[in-house]
Amino acid sequence: MMVQRILKNTKWELLLFFLLAGGLAAITLYIGTVTGVIVVNDSRIWIYDMAGVVVLTLIIGYVAGRRIQGRIDLMHLNMLQVAKGNLSVRMPETVDQTFAGVYQEFNNMTDAVEKKMQLLQRLGEQEVVEKEQAAEKAVLEERRRLARDLHDTVSQQLFAIHMAASSLPKVLENNEAQAHAVMDQLILMSNTAQKQMRALIAQLRPMELVGKSLAEALDQWFPDYCRQNGLKGIKDMDVQGDMSEAKEHQLFLIVQEAMANIVKHAGAQLVSLSLREGPRQVVLSISDDGQGFSGTSQKQGSYGLTTMRERAEKLGGHVEIISKPGAGTTIRVHIPKFEDGKRGERE
Repeated sequence: MMVQRILKNTKWELLLFFLLAGGLAAITLYIGTVTGVIVVNDSRIWIYDMAGVVVLTLIIGYVAGRRIQGRIDLMHLNMLQVAKGNLSVRMPETVDQTFAGVYQEFNNMTDAVEKKMQLLQRLGEQEVVEKEQAAEKAVLEERRRLARDLHDTVSQQLFAIHMAASSLPKVLENNEAQAHAVMDQLILMSNTAQKQMRALIAQLRPMELVGKSLAEALDQWFPDYCRQNGLKGIKDMDVQGDMSEAKEHQLFLIVQEAMANIVKHAGAQLVSLSLREGPRQVVLSISDDGQGFSGTSQKQGSYGLTTMRERAEKLGGHVEIISKPGAGTTIRVHIPKFEDGKRGERE
């Protein structure tokens, strides 16, 4: 029982290893002296003996250090996972009393961070919903404005076209040259009305995400956007379809912002879009083969990058920007997911 208790504590385990090393060295010297194998006639022999003890101790100490390093490496790996947004990792149970307390504190800390992040995400989603409601009111106001614009522009142009077209037969009978002038005026007014109508229709065009899932919206929007801007697009999506509306909305806006930055600043020809939804996090990655930029200089598109970071942080996530001059840019977004009721109570 005593030996088992000692082996469960790292510091005593180390002391036991070094005690074993010294004991083996002493036993070896003793046996050698008794059997006459070791005869101390020269003081240099003691130097060799001590060197042998040091080497043996170093070997056993190295083995002990590797055992401890393995436990530390495991904790370091899990800390990196948590830093990247994977809050589901936990340290395993261990019989080592020294590390058992540290592992438990790590798990308690991760539980606390996960609960706070879940609350932050819910608050972020609530903020998004409230902003959407405010945006709907703004849309209604905008539609009223567009209705006034329709009346003041296109409607009046159509009325003028109607009046000119109605008078054209009589003008043609009386003055053919003036009739040609009226027809030229009709063509000009119809072109003007057409341009005004196109502009108003573009303003009234609905959001691509309305009535669709994120995957469906990207299936339609991404290739169209690439084609319109002379880009070759590669898309890879693996989604489960259970993301909240707020997450889908923010991720779609991040994709739009990232693609706009690529078109404006990157000078790219190839764009790769990847969307992966796991049980505990969503990872969005957008890469291009453009000119890239240095990590210390993000002047171009800096406003867009800041906006993307803010959108991700509202949902408890974060954005990684990986770029080098001449080597393109990768924007990777990590958004955590939570399973209600599964982390609420933990022993």
